[in-house]
Amino acid sequence: MTSTLLTGISELVTNDPGLGRGKLGIVDEAAVVIENDAVAWVGPAAEAPSTDAKHDFHGRAVLPGFVESHSHMVFSGDRSEEFAARMAGEKYTAGGIRGTVKHTRQASEEELRANMRRLLDESLRSGTTTVECKSGYGQSVEAELRSLEVARSLTDEVTLLAAHVVPPEYEGDTEEYVRVACEEIIPRCAPLARWIDVFCEQGAFDEDQSRRVLQTGIDHGLTPRVHGNQLHQGPGVRLAVELGAASVDHVVHIDSEDIEALAGSETVATLLPGADFSTRNAYPDARGLIDAGVTVALGADCNPGTSYTTNMPFCIAIAVRDLHMTADEAVWAATAGGARALRRDDVGVVRPGARADLMALDAPNHLHLAYRPGVPLISSVWQAGRLKYSASEVKHD
Repeated sequence: MTSTLLTGISELVTNDPGLGRGKLGIVDEAAVVIENDAVAWVGPAAEAPSTDAKHDFHGRAVLPGFVESHSHMVFSGDRSEEFAARMAGEKYTAGGIRGTVKHTRQASEEELRANMRRLLDESLRSGTTTVECKSGYGQSVEAELRSLEVARSLTDEVTLLAAHVVPPEYEGDTEEYVRVACEEIIPRCAPLARWIDVFCEQGAFDEDQSRRVLQTGIDHGLTPRVHGNQLHQGPGVRLAVELGAASVDHVVHIDSEDIEALAGSETVATLLPGADFSTRNAYPDARGLIDAGVTVALGADCNPGTSYTTNMPFCIAIAVRDLHMTADEAVWAATAGGARALRRDDVGVVRPGARADLMALDAPNHLHLAYRPGVPLISSVWQAGRLKYSASEVKHD
């Protein structure tokens, strides 16, 4: 067993209040010992044990790697013109998803895998070490199987989103597509996924249809997640709570009953401010959710139509500026909150026994993630105990 001492840490965010101060469990002038792929020790640098190797962060802040609990990275095609049209005043209606379905069906498996790998590399460079990925741009048995195979070759957190929108060949007959999803797609595809998801929204799938899709997934061993209340007030939040979903995502258009339902449940509210930024949608009521005791996660929602970003620091900056979250709340939501949304306790934290996923900032503390928006602050990223990314030094004449 090889041990490595990570030292020279000005501020360590552990997300374990038993290890340090506040909800973020902050340890100042800290050190971490990694043994193979796990954290073995955390504490003040002056008390660090001896190890086989040493890495000095030279006064940088260190945090858990970001946990992205909502992404759509298996796709092909470009929707930049759709984005430009929205910025010129056209309203987002989710219709562009069908265009991505067309291009994704036409792409080869190698093309889809290369694109997802590119996006995962982007995510890693911005500090993300755990990524959930959905299917949903195939919407036939064979196309969904292919999407799931690509996703599971690159991440452990795979979601079957058979009911994203109604594909073109079922235009005007949503009920028939729901039948196909429940009787054909889900039974064939469930062995390749951990999660089942549905877009419960006007223009996609109503409450009854969404319930049938999710229950079919549950019957095939999958745990539910829900796209809910993104564009309109609707039943998504309460359906997620009713079925014990791990998370309900977007939650923009909610009322006090939705908040109360979430507060009394184990379902995480995953906020995706990159999508609201890119669609000029309203932002969710993060303050109302947090103040009511709801567990909140932050995700980047990387997808080609409404949030073509993999950058979690960008989403943290939006959350602090426009969702009125504190920097501490936003950082926790993007790390430990994302882990809660994936029902994981081995990521999103830096404590003994956790997977050694960490990132170092070119900054003395975590506040700089919101304080310096748009600046590439990620200095290095460690995933499962291995240095996976190190920013190049800038040389000046």
